[in-house]
Amino acid sequence: MADPSSYRPKPGQIPDSPGVYKFRDEHGRVIYVGKAKSLRQRLANYFQDLAGLHPRTRTMVTTAAAVEWTVVTTEVEALQLEYTWIKEFDPRFNVKYRDDKSYPYLAVTLNEEFPRVQVMRGAKKKGVRYFGPYGHAWAIRETVDLMLRVFPVRTCSAGVFKRSAQIGRPCLLGYIGKCSAPCVGRISPEDHHELAEEFCDFMAGRTGAYLRRLERRMQDAAEEMEYERAARIRDDIGALKRAMEKSAVVLADATDADLIAVAEDELEAAVQIFHVRGGRVRGQRGWVTDKVEAVTTGGLVEHALQQLYGEERGDAVPKEVLVPALPEPVEPVAQWLSERRGSQVSLRIPQRGDKKDLMATVGRNAQQALALHKTKRASDLTTRSRALEEIAEALGLDAVPLRIECFDISHLQGDDVVASMVVFEDGLARKSEYRRFQIKTFQGQDDVRSMHEVIGRRFKRYLQEKQKSGEWTEEPAGDSPEDGNGLTDGGDPVTARDGEPEPDPLAGRPTDEDGRPKRFAYPPQLVVVDGGAPQVAAARRALDELGIDDVAVCGLAKRLEEVWLPEEDDPVVLPRSSEGLYLLQRVRDEAHRFAITYQRSKRGKRLKSSPLDAVAGLGDTRRQALLKHFGSVKKLRAATVDEICEVPGVGRKTAETVAAALAGAAPSAPAVNTATGEIIEDDGAPPAALSAERGQER
Repeated sequence: MADPSSYRPKPGQIPDSPGVYKFRDEHGRVIYVGKAKSLRQRLANYFQDLAGLHPRTRTMVTTAAAVEWTVVTTEVEALQLEYTWIKEFDPRFNVKYRDDKSYPYLAVTLNEEFPRVQVMRGAKKKGVRYFGPYGHAWAIRETVDLMLRVFPVRTCSAGVFKRSAQIGRPCLLGYIGKCSAPCVGRISPEDHHELAEEFCDFMAGRTGAYLRRLERRMQDAAEEMEYERAARIRDDIGALKRAMEKSAVVLADATDADLIAVAEDELEAAVQIFHVRGGRVRGQRGWVTDKVEAVTTGGLVEHALQQLYGEERGDAVPKEVLVPALPEPVEPVAQWLSERRGSQVSLRIPQRGDKKDLMATVGRNAQQALALHKTKRASDLTTRSRALEEIAEALGLDAVPLRIECFDISHLQGDDVVASMVVFEDGLARKSEYRRFQIKTFQGQDDVRSMHEVIGRRFKRYLQEKQKSGEWTEEPAGDSPEDGNGLTDGGDPVTARDGEPEPDPLAGRPTDEDGRPKRFAYPPQLVVVDGGAPQVAAARRALDELGIDDVAVCGLAKRLEEVWLPEEDDPVVLPRSSEGLYLLQRVRDEAHRFAITYQRSKRGKRLKSSPLDAVAGLGDTRRQALLKHFGSVKKLRAATVDEICEVPGVGRKTAETVAAALAGAAPSAPAVNTATGEIIEDDGAPPAALSAERGQER
């Protein structure tokens, strides 16, 4: 590990002007490339106290052994040079988007004497017109098949074309009217080239004028009583309309724009791009990247723009580029895009209307792409094995933790405090063994105390199960209180709602007499808590009080993804590319999701509860009828028995029961919507109250 002060440039040596800089390691390899409006100010940030640097930046500067820079005239030149060097040197600490597949394009080879329409992948060639990219090659072939009826452009390979020219007979497409057969001279090179240009214009979105021209030809043919020609033109119009229906209109006609959305977490980011031409989605593509440098959403957008348009010119760069966040500063990037297009390019965040709605759709695609990438990564057996080995090595465990349990606390400003326990076995979630807890020993917000209680309750149950099986001869420490719902201490069981329980990867699990697994009889090798040193200390203290010393404990803090161990002053920082860190993060996120889902459900039931729920014999239908008739529980409480009897389906006996129940139930204090200050009637909170509170959840 190098000391940054050993290669720090001398004061005044770095120029105060725009430029691009490179960090090299001890072997002379470029490990990071960056640009700056002021090289002096930017490089000074890398040579401050290491404790003040982001962990990824700290890793980079301690890996480097030298820094060098190149001065340029403008920030736009710096942007272009940065892109060129990233492509040339492939630095390990720069964000690099990688395609999850090679996307196919619809290509028209206008550089040939007889242009050809075909599917192309890989690097773009000069003189070839590209449309797309498309998600699948079959989508291109379906579109082309429909359009060849109107634009019979050549689609055959060079070998087939040459063979047909030699024998003087076209291929099958020439006989059925889906090729103009330039190989046998049915059309001149000039006319065939013009036909290919019309095909390109139609694909570029200039559809309305061409369809109107065809409709006029059809009408003229009908007026001249050339009904067969009019019928052919009518069929051509239908074929073109069917081809257009495959890409629905999403924006106003003649709108050319690219929409870029980013989905990210602490470790990875996914980018999705929709290409809109002529108001229709003409292509879609996506990338995934590891966040190997400290980068904001705007920085990810800037890297995506460089990769997307770094090799493009002219119409390949659209008039509008819509993004979720703007690069900082935005002016050089917008100017760079305009120079590549040759005219003004608008780079902005959509605020309203169809463009904002479409951006939300692109964002959902990015989220799904990131989730799919993580699923593929987690499902790989080799990757899971390596992750468990890395965790065991980092935490100093004797063996890999085949069973990991993670605990998280959730509440809303100290109310409805609950906890979750999720279980991962062999690196996979085991949802049938998830558990949830209500905090019972105190009221209010205290995550450390809550964590101590939950860990203690879970492992008390473990000791009780061991005692029943004869594996434990001593009494477990402390009594076992009961849950509010009558369940013994340990939490509510949860079934795997997402499907059948996964096969048990571990043999020898303790079972009851009927063969079902005991709820808490199987101990984990590792307990993970969502939090830092205080939560880890509370969990370790709970285990020590029960005399359990064979279960390892660690905590994962969200801020910097640091792993905390008991009685350690400094955290363990796993490498950015560590599969072990990815698995711990996935376990922690699943515990957080499960906890907050339970907390929302519990709070929703409390807010929607009503005194009518306790009336014996009053079902949902009549309860809703009463509330609909009177408007609220408050007005129903003030009604007489005769007035209650007026509600359809409510007899006198039921009315007397309702009146007696409401008279005996003391009215609760009015609730207040914290977002608006509105007094909420006692018949339950409006839906807006729930959504307003979610921003304050933990």
